[in-house]
Amino acid sequence: MDPHITSISRQDYFPTMIYSATAGDKAETINTKLLTAIHAARATDTTGLQRSNFTALGSWHSQNHLHREGAFTPIVEMVTQLTRHMAVDLGYAATHELRIGTMWAIINPPGAFNRAHIHPDCLWSGVYYVQAPADCGPIEFIDPRTQNLMRGATFEPGVQRPRHCWTKVQVRPVAGKLLIFPAWLYHAVHPNLSAEPAPDSDRVIISFNLSQYRRD
Repeated sequence: MDPHITSISRQDYFPTMIYSATAGDKAETINTKLLTAIHAARATDTTGLQRSNFTALGSWHSQNHLHREGAFTPIVEMVTQLTRHMAVDLGYAATHELRIGTMWAIINPPGAFNRAHIHPDCLWSGVYYVQAPADCGPIEFIDPRTQNLMRGATFEPGVQRPRHCWTKVQVRPVAGKLLIFPAWLYHAVHPNLSAEPAPDSDRVIISFNLSQYRRD
């Protein structure tokens, strides 16, 4: 007798969550002020830092304390609003709050990109797009399950894989968009291929790290 299946189900465990939000109608006003503040920071610190960026390609990485400066209060408030939602959604202890530990800006002119990397010593990381011209380079998230990359399955040609079978995800940058993702998730930024005239061709972002801190 052939086996008879009475029920089929699937449980998805160990998800990799990425939260997103947008600045809405105030995005243009906020971004104009942020762009002015970022350019002012670069004028006073032309060398900046080198992390996943390449200064030889024109990239600029600010110092890591922008969340302490008044000019960046709008983005701090946006992050705080989203992290409060996350804390409730994830069931985090009310005795602690997700708070920004470091925040910095990156300017990638045409040709510049960021190597694949993670952000150690924190829970979550994020990016806010201040200026994002067409073709300025998507952010790419890489499947953290190394063993899943060792031998890939064969999928039906010409048919998009189900989302739970993806090994890479690219998110197109849009000015006013905010992303928060696990700090352990490998991510990279593709080269900026914008054809806009400078400085409108620059990809300008604000990044940050989040950790849990006990409430005062």
